[in-house]
Amino acid sequence: MFESIAGKRILITGASRGIGAAVATRLGALGARVGVHYHASEAAARQVAEAIESAGGEAHLIRGDVSRSATAVAVVDQAAEALGGLDVLINNAGDLLGRVPLAEMDDDQYDRVMDLNVRSVVMASRAAVAHFRRQGGGNLVHTTSIAARNGGGPGVGLYASAKGCVSTLTRAMAKELAADNIRVNAVAPGVIATDFHGRYSSEEQLEAMRATIPMGRLGNAEDCVGAYLFLVNDALSAYVTGQVIEVNGGQLMP
Repeated sequence: MFESIAGKRILITGASRGIGAAVATRLGALGARVGVHYHASEAAARQVAEAIESAGGEAHLIRGDVSRSATAVAVVDQAAEALGGLDVLINNAGDLLGRVPLAEMDDDQYDRVMDLNVRSVVMASRAAVAHFRRQGGGNLVHTTSIAARNGGGPGVGLYASAKGCVSTLTRAMAKELAADNIRVNAVAPGVIATDFHGRYSSEEQLEAMRATIPMGRLGNAEDCVGAYLFLVNDALSAYVTGQVIEVNGGQLMP
């Protein structure tokens, strides 16, 4: 079922922690050649690379702040050079960067949130598409969020809006790039118990969110992996593009 993943050259941004780390580790174990991107968490990224290599896979560490346009392009180009080309880009880098209500919003917060969550996707995708076109096709997978549809919780409006932009870009890119044999899809995690919520959500907030989930529990990073595996696997999803897969335990049923 996953034979088509073996040998694929895949770059995952934000792969040192959480969902990105889980996806990178699983893809590497399935035989993909993985670019493990990170910005500040070098030790965690090395652990991911070591896990991939221990499972018999191939991993390349690539560092850079993808919220900067030139760096996002450089990260993609470095991955393509290290991997001998690029078949898949998973745009997973992103962060809430704090719960900030509208009354406290300033230019710096706006720029930081939008640059990391939107600019990185646009610029990394643009760089990847150049490689895809030269080789006759490719695959983009973005990480959006349940917040893109429900607006998120307190102080999350800007992040939710940024992820709404990512979801819309997914559909726009899918239409624009289909003629180039490039598929574009996204995964929208719900409330996933990673260090993301450890940094930004209290136990009371997490319990309130858990109470709204029909499956009765918060998700974990491994719960999200299958959606990414489906989207990068041409044997399973070759006719799927422009879609956002919701992974949220039933919290949102669009």
